[in-house]
Amino acid sequence: MTAVPLVFHPIYSQLSLPVRHRFPIEKYQGIKDRLLSLGVGEAQFSEPSPLNTLQLKSVYDPEYIEQLTTGTLDPKAMRRIGFPWSQQLIERTLTAAAGTVLCGELALQHGRALNLTGGYHHAFANFGSGFCMVNDLYLTALRMLQEPHIDRVLIFDCDVHQGDGTAKLAANNASIYTVSIHGEKNFPYRKQVSDLDFGLAKGTGDDEYLSTVEQALSMALTYSQADAVIYDAGVDIHVDDDLGHLDISTEGVYTRDKMVFDACDEHGLPVAAVIGGGYQRDIDALVDVHIQLFKAAGAY
Repeated sequence: MTAVPLVFHPIYSQLSLPVRHRFPIEKYQGIKDRLLSLGVGEAQFSEPSPLNTLQLKSVYDPEYIEQLTTGTLDPKAMRRIGFPWSQQLIERTLTAAAGTVLCGELALQHGRALNLTGGYHHAFANFGSGFCMVNDLYLTALRMLQEPHIDRVLIFDCDVHQGDGTAKLAANNASIYTVSIHGEKNFPYRKQVSDLDFGLAKGTGDDEYLSTVEQALSMALTYSQADAVIYDAGVDIHVDDDLGHLDISTEGVYTRDKMVFDACDEHGLPVAAVIGGGYQRDIDALVDVHIQLFKAAGAY
């Protein structure tokens, strides 16, 4: 089996944030370092070049993109995003989104690929929210659909927070099928309508969770008639996550990820995976959980 392509750029972890800021910016470099320690070679990694604003304005609200990238967005709108504005934030955002688009291209070529960031699913056409400014999942689905043999794309989102921006963006696009498995009483408090939504109660454990994932996968792969899959493998479902409120073990995370890859293999579907959310303050412990995705994908 050929090596699974991985996508990374050092800027993923390069952002100055206020002390005790909730976003674990160090985790991306931490995942790469862990993969290198497990024997992954540098040659397995591809480095994305940042998207340009014209590419974004053709998909999202041009005024929002212009204000976001030039630092003229209303302060209230920046607070909703959750980051202080900086040129580095914009460069990182454009590079991270480009990484997911590249991941989608590599998945179509090689069967599967993984981006060491991604899953910015709370970004809408005209505003950002919850640490998300540009919806990389929707952007990548559109890019995949440009290929002649790709008529439908499934976005399978297992982050603990509902993929509200993705659901809204894809609502009128019959070629993109959205699925979200999330904490029902968690952010965002106003949910959007995906093609399939599975809201889970606080404290849900491995057995119920994995049973739900299995059911969701079966339904999604049947109903979507997808030719390719984008998988958001958020680990904020983990029992130790500060923002998740579910009780999923590390083994449960691995089983979920393996289940997704195996089901896609059975259907002959390429998978582009992103790491999604994860908010433990202990970065090493957080990397332990995120690394399950790479183990399940056979990346090392």
